[in-house]
Amino acid sequence: MIVELISVGTEILLGNIVNTNAAYLSEKCAQLGLSLYYQTVVGDNPDRLEETLKLALERSDIVILGGGLGPTKDDLTKEAAARVLGKKLVEDPRSREMIQKFFDTRGIKEITDNNWKQALVPEGAIVVDNDNGTAPGLILEEGEKTLILLPGPPGEMKPMFEKDIFPYLNQKQPEIIVSEMIKICGMGESRVETMIADLIEKQTNPTIATYAKIGEVHLRLTAKAADEAAARKLMKPVIRELKVRFGGSIYTTNEKMTLEESVVQLLKEQDLTLTTVESCTGGLFTGRLVNVQGASEVLKQGFITYSNKAKRKLIGVKKLTLKEFGAVSDKTAKEMAKGAILTTGSDVAVSITGIAGPDGGTKEKPVGLVYIAVSVKGNMRVEEYHFTGNRMKIRESAVVAALTLLRTSILETIKF
Repeated sequence: MIVELISVGTEILLGNIVNTNAAYLSEKCAQLGLSLYYQTVVGDNPDRLEETLKLALERSDIVILGGGLGPTKDDLTKEAAARVLGKKLVEDPRSREMIQKFFDTRGIKEITDNNWKQALVPEGAIVVDNDNGTAPGLILEEGEKTLILLPGPPGEMKPMFEKDIFPYLNQKQPEIIVSEMIKICGMGESRVETMIADLIEKQTNPTIATYAKIGEVHLRLTAKAADEAAARKLMKPVIRELKVRFGGSIYTTNEKMTLEESVVQLLKEQDLTLTTVESCTGGLFTGRLVNVQGASEVLKQGFITYSNKAKRKLIGVKKLTLKEFGAVSDKTAKEMAKGAILTTGSDVAVSITGIAGPDGGTKEKPVGLVYIAVSVKGNMRVEEYHFTGNRMKIRESAVVAALTLLRTSILETIKF
């Protein structure tokens, strides 16, 4: 079945807000196995909205509209949909009751008249309760076509979609869709795609889609089948082949697990403690680890040694090393990691030093040059990286590279 998304709101067109709803709905439609060919953003203009809606209904089986269901005059989605389908607007008692309850719960006694506009629905509509706001969702079935109207605020739209719309759309599919995520670190998208080009070329069911992240590539494997067991059976040999091809570069097949979570889990499993020393990343690396629940069990201490003086005073980097090789060098990175071990007695240390820019680079040491050192139980490894992008992109790239190198270094130490 073909689905189409229409996002309603002049504020989206003007760039005043980011259209996160469309990204969310696109992903959910993919999970449902719906074919999404078009997305449109239209402002709060009744004529253009109707024109957009008519075109969408001509070429798609399901049209999902987000936004424009509120109480103000520029909330026109419901009215436009009613006109296109030739429906009258009638008051829905249940919606009126829900709106009243919403305000009563918040102790608001004076309800402006325009709020009751939200209780008006096109004749024959399936009304979907909004447990987090006042504008109900609507499902309009017209022959072979289905029109779904959702509130714009993400805090209202997402819970409604999860609770009611996803199951509704799932029933329309003759087959179920099951997905598995393979997360790879330490490889670029082009390399990953080259390594699976033959699988992509001959894919039918299941299918593989690549998603590039900073320092990571995620592969979504999706299968259609009569039930979940049959779908997973279809995916099993492909997953096995992917594991053969990428080996230890796959850090998880759990869609919700992050790279930092996998690193913390690995440290816990090996009963290792960690100390971090950061220069150009300024605590960004440590922050990613601290975001993981239970990181306190493995993270002993974190140093931000932004200046040369801090590198000397806090972790014992030699003055001669800094003078001869500079703060951004493999020698300094090594001494930073070694100093962290000596200072805190941890099993593992990670150090990051580099030039994030936009200034400070030279021909010999350009912006984007970063050295990362990892020491695991005395085994030291240092890598040189050349990242591109703005200051934030370089710092984020360095963090992901450090997580990847830390993970790889632990795994290598375990082998021996």
